[in-house]
Parts: sequence; structure tokens; C-alpha cells
Amino acid sequence: MIRTQVYLTEQERNGLLALAETSGKKQSELIREAVDRLLAQFEETRIRMLLENAAGMWKDRDDLPDFGATRRSLDRT
Repeated sequence: MIRTQVYLTEQERNGLLALAETSGKKQSELIREAVDRLLAQFEETRIRMLLENAAGMWKDRDDLPDFGATRRSLDRT
């Protein structure tokens, strides 16, 4: 692990102390859990944005084959 210093407001520090006492976890563990949740949330958002940006990216291309016709020609009847 890498040691990192974080500045907290007094309110954040007091809340973290209370949560650590109540949960029986160390403050550092709670901070790592919060960072992990934030990163997971960001990753979900990033993936969703990539998919939304990719949707329809070939719709205006006229140099591609007719995929519907190609697909129908491959259907087994």
C-alpha cells in the first residue's frame, strides 16, 4: 500500500471517528472502502458513456455492406 495524507474538515474527521467506533473498523479502512466505491461508480459511468457515444457511430456511413442483407443470407431456413 502507498501512504497518502488527506486533509479533512473537522466535521468529516468527527464523522469518520464516530463511524470507525461504531463499525469497529479503522479510519484508513473506511477511507479505502469509500475510495473503492467512488472508483467503481466512476467506472460504471465511464463505460455507460462509452457505450452511449458508440451507439449509431456507423449510421451515416455509406461504404459499408448492407448488414441486414448479409445477415439474411446467412440465416438457415
